[in-house]
Amino acid sequence: MFGIADILRSLTADLSILAAIMAAIYLLAFVCAVREIMYSRTSQGSIAWLLSLALLPFPTAFLYLIFGWKLFDDYATDRIRNGRAARPLRAKDLSLIDTETSSQWPVQVKVSEVPFLTGNEVEVLIDGRATFDSIFAGIEKAQHYLLVQFYIVRDDRLGEELAERLIERAKAGVRVFLLYDDIGSSGMPKRFRVRMREAGVKVAGFNQRHKFLKIYGPARINYRNHRKIVVVDGEVAWVGGHNVGVEYLGEDKHFGRWRDTHVRVSGPAALGCALLFREDWEWATGEKLPATPPESVPTPGTESVLVMGSGPADKLEECAIAFTDVIAQARERIWIVSPYFVPDTDVRTALFAAQLRGVDVRVMLPEKPDHKLVWLASIAHADAMVEHGISIYRYTSGFLHQKVVLMDDRIATIGSVNFDNRSFAINFEITLWFTNHRTIKAVETMVLEDFNNCRQVGLEEVRKRPLPMRFLAQAARLFSPVL
Repeated sequence: MFGIADILRSLTADLSILAAIMAAIYLLAFVCAVREIMYSRTSQGSIAWLLSLALLPFPTAFLYLIFGWKLFDDYATDRIRNGRAARPLRAKDLSLIDTETSSQWPVQVKVSEVPFLTGNEVEVLIDGRATFDSIFAGIEKAQHYLLVQFYIVRDDRLGEELAERLIERAKAGVRVFLLYDDIGSSGMPKRFRVRMREAGVKVAGFNQRHKFLKIYGPARINYRNHRKIVVVDGEVAWVGGHNVGVEYLGEDKHFGRWRDTHVRVSGPAALGCALLFREDWEWATGEKLPATPPESVPTPGTESVLVMGSGPADKLEECAIAFTDVIAQARERIWIVSPYFVPDTDVRTALFAAQLRGVDVRVMLPEKPDHKLVWLASIAHADAMVEHGISIYRYTSGFLHQKVVLMDDRIATIGSVNFDNRSFAINFEITLWFTNHRTIKAVETMVLEDFNNCRQVGLEEVRKRPLPMRFLAQAARLFSPVL
């Protein structure tokens, strides 16, 4: 039997272990606090983290590792090593730079670290069927290499069709690379990847070298690769909002039509998309992709396109800077179409200022939610817009997922960026910028048709919103920095 002395020794040992654990947690919280002070971007977010770390170190310290500790110096280093800074010089050598357009949009050019490239042919693709018909037709024509990147790749009928087409090209001798995001494609079964790898397709998850609980691993799980890129032979590229899943074809019974937009670009801009894929692939796998500079680049069209890659490896929140600049320059209209609308203070201020100077400010959002927390937060932000005289439209003919911006008759964007902090500061994203009148007109026609399938949110609706809904929306709004 245990005596009192044994019990006391046992308790002392247990207390010692508990004290050591608590000391380790407080030390971790202290390290996190120091890092937050040294590398913070907004005082509001930093104060929230610091208070939480001080008052509740467990579990805040571990949450900070996942949601607050950003470290992508290695990605930035890889980007420098890949010669991003030399790309404008190479484009100049090939006489591809549109100097006049680049000088009109210096912020976007400096953010992208590449100029507007001329000689492109652009086709706007509306909804999933048109998008994947175009992508699959392009895949069939691949002769040298295929670069395929999606945030979500599902093992459903559309995913199987994509896999079969990639396998066929790989067996034909084409070098095929498929990159997916580990979080977005978390439901992808292993057999789906194995089958493609056995056929010669190189398949990788964006975080496969940076797994959870490895060094820096927890810091990476919140930072996802949201890009959607397909490149065929460096000559044709597809970019937009679609992922690989049958819901993107409008076959989900709950959502019905899935309203989304992609764009097909032939010409020098396709090489810009390929270079972004290369940066992602080499960081994700450690494998160098062959990148022999082309002697010449096909120029099948006359349009200028800017390829902007953005993400947490940027020194500043450069995506937010680029879009805020466009809003600030608007004189006639700024139309924003996004499934998720959780703007930060700078974007809200820019939109309010645009409305006050007489700009036609419209924001189109989905009526149906697919992510409840983001949807609730967007209600709070959208209601504030309505109260300040900004027009909010809710798309009612299915689910709205496209990411489009149209400013005056000067510039339009199509890409993967949502109007929220996750896209502006946390995720890796891609945006294509267009200044040609033909593409701007095509975007305008498309968006006007979408407005016809919307209902406008009025001030009376905002004021009569039930108290429980207002409370939930405002509560969700508090999570804006990580949504």
